[in-house]
Amino acid sequence: MLHRFDLHVHSWYSADASHPPEKLIAAARTAGLSGIAITDHDSCDVHEYLISKGLEREDGLPVDGFLVVPGVEVSTAEGHLLCIGATLPYLRHRPAAEVVQEILKQGGVPVPAHPYDGWRAGICQEVLDRLPISAMEVFNAAVTSRSYNEKAKAYAEARGLVGTAGSDAHHANAVGMAVTSLEIEELSVRAVVAALGKGVRLETRYLSPFQGLQKHLGNFFRIGNGGPLRKKNL
Repeated sequence: MLHRFDLHVHSWYSADASHPPEKLIAAARTAGLSGIAITDHDSCDVHEYLISKGLEREDGLPVDGFLVVPGVEVSTAEGHLLCIGATLPYLRHRPAAEVVQEILKQGGVPVPAHPYDGWRAGICQEVLDRLPISAMEVFNAAVTSRSYNEKAKAYAEARGLVGTAGSDAHHANAVGMAVTSLEIEELSVRAVVAALGKGVRLETRYLSPFQGLQKHLGNFFRIGNGGPLRKKNL
């Protein structure tokens, strides 16, 4: 069965994002998604929170037909790297190769985020060439130039990597702008991780100018919303 996921979403557990995870889940359901990977910057606190609220399960199964996939976006020494399907210890500013190994150790999938986009800490090709990865984000709805997605897609095709898409949503109305569809028999984190080693289907739309402004003014849009206190470590 084909299931649609946004594999790059930020809650207000990221300092530059605007909305609580509950609002992201509601937006994803409205968009007809089967699940989202919440990949906050250098923090997995959101997953502990959602488990405590009964909106995410430690066994990797869905809640009321919707799957929250554990993840994090690590600010490695060489750029941003998504972990899909697992949580990690605190690895900010560690070498990308070391982070990849930890992701694999924890049973997740390492996915370079918005590669080539140097304005947003995308990992450059020289480093990508050395990383033992099987997947790459080839469409990011919030890249600073569409040419970066084109370069990422060409690199992934040349290297035989699975290409993923994500909205990089920092507010709820961007959730589902980019979608990775997976053919999986069961809706579970384990099935998602396994499917990311195979072929996927992508649905791609860029953020509108207004959505882009919202993203870049994320801290402003947090005003009045409150927000959680983040832990120092994951």
